[in-house]
Amino acid sequence: MVIPLISDVGRIAIDMCTSLGAFVLFLTKAITTLFTTKLKISKLFYQMNRIGVDSFNIIILTGSFTGMVFALQAYIGFQRVGGEQFIGSVVALGLIRELGPVLSALMVTGRAGSAIAAEIGTMRITEQIDALVTLRINPFQYLIVPRILGSTIIMPFLTIFAMIFGIAGGYIICVYVLELSPEDYMNSIRNYVELSDIMGGLKKATIFGLIFSWVGCYKGYWTSGGARGVGLSTTQSVVISSISILISDYFLTKLLEHL
Repeated sequence: MVIPLISDVGRIAIDMCTSLGAFVLFLTKAITTLFTTKLKISKLFYQMNRIGVDSFNIIILTGSFTGMVFALQAYIGFQRVGGEQFIGSVVALGLIRELGPVLSALMVTGRAGSAIAAEIGTMRITEQIDALVTLRINPFQYLIVPRILGSTIIMPFLTIFAMIFGIAGGYIICVYVLELSPEDYMNSIRNYVELSDIMGGLKKATIFGLIFSWVGCYKGYWTSGGARGVGLSTTQSVVISSISILISDYFLTKLLEHL
């Protein structure tokens, strides 16, 4: 019984290393293509519009209601210790450092990351990617690079709006619902929020944008098995991206803490 168990563990470890290596080689090829071929500017802006602008309404709703809920929960906790004047700084720091980047990335992953995997996966099973190769068109230059670069560029801008609307939502709850002092809310933000906090949140958003587009492109590019395979690739891209974002958030937080 021991030998088969060891064999299973070894096989799983080898499969994981193989998959991770394939992911890294895929990104390496995309980066190499970016610097060795001409960038499709029109494709880049088109993907930035699809991934970023089309996700704007979702980001506003997510940021606003996250700030509202966070402010309400912070009030419940701080009321017990008489620290209501610190609610503004807690809401702002929570949204800027963690909730803004993470929730924005998860929402865009569900909306745009899945679309990336489904679109490229459909092109794979209908042999459109093979047709591009036949026409001497680099599929990485035409399909992969604009999506990865576009999402990496646009995610910090979406996160900024999530932060702003989240803080505004917290302000509305504190001032108009809980009837707290607006001066205390704003002054606590000015006193405790630093530029390094904002830059840290934007750096996280940039990495998260790279992650979900990278995973979506990879899963879509290597789709097989017809329509069922497209659905499977789409589901896997969302799950893997979401887990990767949450895991990388911890390590990025630790890394930024020492910078």
